[in-house]
Amino acid sequence: MEWIELFISFFTANILGYGGGPASIPLMYQEVVTQRGWLSNLEFSNMLALGNALPGPIATKIAAYVGYDVSGWIGVISALTATVLPSAAALILLLKLLQKYRSSTVVKGMTLLVQPVIAIMMLTLTLQMSKSSIASVGAIQTLAIAAVAFWAINIRKIHPALVIIAAFAYGGLVLSRMV
Repeated sequence: MEWIELFISFFTANILGYGGGPASIPLMYQEVVTQRGWLSNLEFSNMLALGNALPGPIATKIAAYVGYDVSGWIGVISALTATVLPSAAALILLLKLLQKYRSSTVVKGMTLLVQPVIAIMMLTLTLQMSKSSIASVGAIQTLAIAAVAFWAINIRKIHPALVIIAAFAYGGLVLSRMV
C-alpha cells in the first residue's frame, strides 16, 4: 500500500507548495527524505540535479522518479496524480476567484507576503544539501563548485542545465578519481 503513502505525501507537498515546483521541492524533500526515508539526502540531491537538467516541470519529474523507485509503475501513477491534480483543480478555481477579486489589496498582499516564506524554504533546502555535499567531497570542492556555478549562471548567463551537465562531468571525470 505504498502507493497510497506516495499519493498522500505528494498531494500534501503539492497542495502546500504555493508557487509551483521550486516552492514544493522543500516540502517534497521533507516527505521523501525526512519523513518517509524513501531516498537519502544524497540521492535526493542527485535526482534534483538531474531533474533540473531535463526539460519540463521539476515537481512531476521528482514524483515520477520517487514513485517508480518506491512502488513501480503504480507508484508513478499515484505520485504524478497527486502532483498534478491539486494544481490543476486549484488553477481552475483560483483563476475564477482572481478574476473576480484581482484589484483587491488583500489578494495582492497575500501573494506578496508568501514570497519570503518560500525563499526561506529554498535556503533551508540549500543548506541541507550543502551539508551532504561537504560531507561527500569536502568544503573546498563544494565552495569551488558553487562559486563556479554562481559565476556561470549569474555572470556569464549560461543556462543552468548546461552548468548541471558540466558539474556531472566534473564529478564523473575528476572527483571520482580524487575520492
